[in-house]
Amino acid sequence: MEPEMGAWSTLEYVTISRESAASGCNFYLTSVPALLVENLPQNLKSWVGKPTKVTSEEVTGISGNGRMCLLDPRAEKELAPEDAESFDWFVFGGILGDDPPRDRTAELRKLGYEGRHLGKLQMTTDTAVRVTRMVIENQINLAGIPYADYPELKLNKNEATQMPFRYVKGEDGQPVMPEGMLELIGKDADKSFDDFF
Repeated sequence: MEPEMGAWSTLEYVTISRESAASGCNFYLTSVPALLVENLPQNLKSWVGKPTKVTSEEVTGISGNGRMCLLDPRAEKELAPEDAESFDWFVFGGILGDDPPRDRTAELRKLGYEGRHLGKLQMTTDTAVRVTRMVIENQINLAGIPYADYPELKLNKNEATQMPFRYVKGEDGQPVMPEGMLELIGKDADKSFDDFF
């Protein structure tokens, strides 16, 4: 993880931790700098692997990486329901979500993990985790997931912003986002606007 966790990432990781717990999945934040651990929201501290500087293999207790899947936008194969038979662990988070992508996955690719991609469009980290659970746990093909691509979010009656990501579409037809994210986007838009004056 990076030395600091911004407000956007915090909302995403809190959402991942909540949804993972609700579905009975284990969720680990790995390689978390000690200073960041001290400043993490309380509801994320319990998800930090011990010790804080730790490899994925140490956290999971797996010897070797044969049952680990690296969510890699450059992987040749897409994640599919049958991958539930091949993998027990999925490595992602902070790897997806950049716009434009910086290929931070390259650092993990060289470790030899088998990779899968989630399609060509960029997702936020919480969306990538959600999509992975839908494919692996619910046995839904990527093409069968309802998506909201580059949604336009109405911030108020006069302002809207377009998000540069793919989201899962909720039952209400709206993109599934972390609780509080729309308000945060609105605040960021206000800040950006105020910076012009």
